[in-house]
Amino acid sequence: MDLYENVLESAYYLKKHFASELDLAVVLGSGLSEAKAKFTLEAALPYEQIPHFPVSGVEGHPGQLLLTKVAQKNVAIMLGRFHYYEGYTMKGITLPIRVLAQLGIKQLILTCAAGGLNKRLRPGDFMLVTDHLNFMGDNPLIGVNDERLGPRFLNLQQIYSERLLGIAEKTASLFHFNWHRGVLAAMSGPSYETPAEASFLHHSGAQAVTMSTVPEAIVAAHCGLELLAISCISNNLMLADKTTHNQVLKVMQSQAPTLGLWLKEIITQI
Repeated sequence: MDLYENVLESAYYLKKHFASELDLAVVLGSGLSEAKAKFTLEAALPYEQIPHFPVSGVEGHPGQLLLTKVAQKNVAIMLGRFHYYEGYTMKGITLPIRVLAQLGIKQLILTCAAGGLNKRLRPGDFMLVTDHLNFMGDNPLIGVNDERLGPRFLNLQQIYSERLLGIAEKTASLFHFNWHRGVLAAMSGPSYETPAEASFLHHSGAQAVTMSTVPEAIVAAHCGLELLAISCISNNLMLADKTTHNQVLKVMQSQAPTLGLWLKEIITQI
């Protein structure tokens, strides 16, 4: 079975459980699942029940697809994602984005944990992604292209929507947190960056680095979706701290409720 058929089969299964066509989707990254508490949930499905969905084995990624309604919009929330470093293919980790596009979403909001690459970004800050650097060594569009899914050659000049960035900035003023605009680099992981790698990324123009998000962003653009990405800074790689996954999760969990409120305001304004 090819990718397009897998997408249709997953979408068909979800249509039986989510009666309404979707308007928008949110992906909640590492440790950010408690942002869901700010939403009234209407349905929930474990990933393992959805045909062709991978299953995340990483702590901080519960693995559920939720349905909620915000300002008359039907919103899907992915509670956790899949990672290239888990051994999945690029097409596998991005399949859910194609499925959500098949279900009707027009906008996608990606969130993730990221390590800061300059001293201005402190743990707990948020960064609105304006562009990215793909250093993962792979691309989800490599291979035979199916025109039913998107074009062979994809222009990424304006991958992150200035309209959505403007809404995110305006709504951020309602809350008391530090936020920045910046370029997000993606590395495959699962090892954290060496000092030399962090320095290289910083001098390449990145303000933060993650192990996810960029493949999903590329596929979102391939699907024609309007895209917003928000990183929560979990640590600062320029301060020579010894990053651990528990440290990342602790910072993310502390900021998840604020992120939930912010996402709700953003969705209301879209």
